[in-house]
Amino acid sequence: MEQNVKLTKLASCAGCGAKVGAGMLAQLFDGFAAPRDPNLLVGFDHADDAAVYKLADELAIVQTVDFFPPMVDDPYVFGQVAAANALSDLYAMGARPITALNVMAVPEDMPAETVRAMLRGGLDKVTEAGASLAGGHSIYDAEPKYGMAVTGVINPERILTNDGAMAGDVLIYTKPLGLGIASTALQGGIAAPELERAAVQALCTLNRGAAEVMANHHVHACTDITGFGVLGHVLEMVEGAGLAAQIWPEAFELLPDVLDLASLGILPSAVYRNRQYAAPHVAPGDTALALQDVLFDPQTSGGLMMAVDEDDAKALLANLIVAGVPARAVGRMLPQAAREQEHWIFLAERPRDL
Repeated sequence: MEQNVKLTKLASCAGCGAKVGAGMLAQLFDGFAAPRDPNLLVGFDHADDAAVYKLADELAIVQTVDFFPPMVDDPYVFGQVAAANALSDLYAMGARPITALNVMAVPEDMPAETVRAMLRGGLDKVTEAGASLAGGHSIYDAEPKYGMAVTGVINPERILTNDGAMAGDVLIYTKPLGLGIASTALQGGIAAPELERAAVQALCTLNRGAAEVMANHHVHACTDITGFGVLGHVLEMVEGAGLAAQIWPEAFELLPDVLDLASLGILPSAVYRNRQYAAPHVAPGDTALALQDVLFDPQTSGGLMMAVDEDDAKALLANLIVAGVPARAVGRMLPQAAREQEHWIFLAERPRDL
């Protein structure tokens, strides 16, 4: 029965493409007083992946919540993707997940087996992460949405934020790009089987393996690439660290067909929101428009973007690949002096030494 429900036909937009734009979020929080509790190490006043609250000298909890409409029709796969996406924020900060709470909205007439398949997918992914599903909350809504509020633990001295990068750091990314474009093609029924298979595999893959390798290297900053796309999230890293960045567009692994789809204008609406937010700070150079669009593409359950010490970059990259993570060196952090007026991110060719 569950396969008779076409989840993507019930959604007006897909996955992280449904997120409020970064520019709008900044406006919504403008003027709000910053939290004053000294134990709140990371709060909403930081453009970071999750909140961090210190409980003891060697223990802090990391909390976040994420949910969205479906980007695939299979409810079990959708449940896995939503859980992997929520857990990703914990991995980006170096935390170990311990609990998860379901956040769900479904149409009142949705078959029970479809809902159960969605919840089962989420549970299986939480179990794979070594965490415990502890409950949740659900409501009726005409458009289905699913995700999780997740909690992890970490030593406060080992927290990774998105603003700790240093000049000279190499940027390493851990998944293929184009997940938003792929979701749009899936929603429109025009995705080739090869693209669907590759996208589902990437969407369902936890960032756990990448995070476990990362913990043993000199990584100064990390974020997961989700709704704001590569350039939106790298802009947050640049702003937070007071630096500039060089991005190598040709260095990214792309999902099959996404460049062709982008050339045809098969893009989620969030590409345009992300471009409006980040493009004023990006010098595109000779990068083709379609490839720029891929860099603005909102990623659902995207990979980790790590800023690693230059001397440790090759070792980190090699160890990620040995662990089965399809990692690529995709850029470098530059000193603030490299900024050219409003341009803080420069698209360029990849150097031969990486």
